[in-house]
Amino acid sequence: MRSSDFDDLVEQAFRRIPLRFRKRMQNISIVVEKEPSRRHLAAGRVPPGSTLLGLYEGRPLPLRSSFESFAMPDHITLFQGPIERAARGPGDVPRVIADTLWHEIAHYFGMNERQVRAAERNRVIRSRERPN
Repeated sequence: MRSSDFDDLVEQAFRRIPLRFRKRMQNISIVVEKEPSRRHLAAGRVPPGSTLLGLYEGRPLPLRSSFESFAMPDHITLFQGPIERAARGPGDVPRVIADTLWHEIAHYFGMNERQVRAAERNRVIRSRERPN
């Protein structure tokens, strides 16, 4: 997939994040990289032979203070190659992007990995319970 098409899908996924969350997201950048670097893998504590779909780097919102001086932006990085490989096909890429973006935004809002995984399981269960 061309990087510009992937970027468009990321932008669409971001716009689907409920406004109540997007309004609270400040001083954060969302970027796309082709593949995670060694530094990304180390920051994500990824075991050898595994990879990352996305990575949040920064100070989670609940840990911030209004008394802090200027800080560099936090970063959410989405990795195009691993996301495309994790998708079941080209039509599944938007879902993997959206799931990965939600996951990293949850970290921004202060959820640890265990909490994020539990929230993801609950979201899947709720979506299955909804009538079509």
